[in-house]
Amino acid sequence: MNLQYISDNNGETTGVYIPIQEWNELKSKFKGIEQEEINVPDWHIKIVRDRYEKYLENPKQGLDFDEAMRDIDKEL
Repeated sequence: MNLQYISDNNGETTGVYIPIQEWNELKSKFKGIEQEEINVPDWHIKIVRDRYEKYLENPKQGLDFDEAMRDIDKEL
């Protein structure tokens, strides 16, 4: 996929440009991708918020994604 990242004056990524041909392919592959409203169940929102609060209480308990994936791969 040929994405172009859009950054602000501070170098922070603020958006992504997807070429129209690739966007049309995504729309045909993932029905409803254009839907603006995302319906996330309340129970799921609560779980994510609870986990985030626990992380904020002790950020050192968080795992590095790549490291965690390597550990999972070792167990498979």
